[in-house]
Amino acid sequence: MNNINLSCEHVSKDYSGKRVLNDISLTIEPGCIYGLIGRNGAGKTTLLSILTAQNPATLGTVTCGGEPVWENQSALDHICFSRELNPTNAYGNSSYKVKEYLRMASVYYPHWDAAYAKRLIDTFGLDTKKRIAKLSKGMLSMVTIVVALASRAAITILDEPVAGLDVVSRERFYQLLIEDYTETGRTFIVSTHIIEEAANVFEKVIIIDQGRLRLIEDTAELVSRFFAISGKEEEVDAACANLKVHHSDIMGRSKTAYVELQPGDSIKHYIDGRELDAHGLSLQKLFVAMCGDETPMGEGK
Repeated sequence: MNNINLSCEHVSKDYSGKRVLNDISLTIEPGCIYGLIGRNGAGKTTLLSILTAQNPATLGTVTCGGEPVWENQSALDHICFSRELNPTNAYGNSSYKVKEYLRMASVYYPHWDAAYAKRLIDTFGLDTKKRIAKLSKGMLSMVTIVVALASRAAITILDEPVAGLDVVSRERFYQLLIEDYTETGRTFIVSTHIIEEAANVFEKVIIIDQGRLRLIEDTAELVSRFFAISGKEEEVDAACANLKVHHSDIMGRSKTAYVELQPGDSIKHYIDGRELDAHGLSLQKLFVAMCGDETPMGEGK
């Protein structure tokens, strides 16, 4: 079990005079799997690149184990950021073979586990003799997964790791992630758009919305507070009078409101005595309710 925190304080980032991250402060605690979710353009990849010193912040500070990450290899030795590969620009040279790319990773990451890398290569059936430029999108994802897991970094970050993978390979990835986490207690941050199938893996969730930190919270506790209340419009409105409504849908005289309770509150208190239906929301549904009506910034990722 590692005991290394990754923290940022009041981080902002500007591109061409436009603010794409705004005053973000958070702490990634050790020994936890985090899910990072947000719409396209919300700033997820920008935030991850700043946390890992691949991109300087305009304002704010980032520390790992209490040390600044910027131009500090001793801090960066604890971090792996494995992001989507661009086959035309993998470390600036798309002619590298997969085995050459992995060899470079083994030099860069001080805790590299070559035996584990070999097992992962065999698991995914990855042809290491192929050149990066010739790989399919799914194979590129497999390379990023091998790098992330075999790095054995205390804090391991994966940006869209399952992009291009079929459903069987995606399921296998999440199994491998859980197995590695159970064995090592490493800290993982997984950024993904495929929320539904990953939700049960995330112990905590970070939501970024239009460059701002919307929340960072225990996933189970967060999901337990969100409900959809459905029925006649006037009945729904009455039930929701003292609730935080994130979104609502109206069809004829019927209405569905997506609401958030306060911790410890009960949905029965609001619907008892009314002809209403109420059911809990999945992580994906509550994310859409919270952020679905917003217009994305169009910058970052």
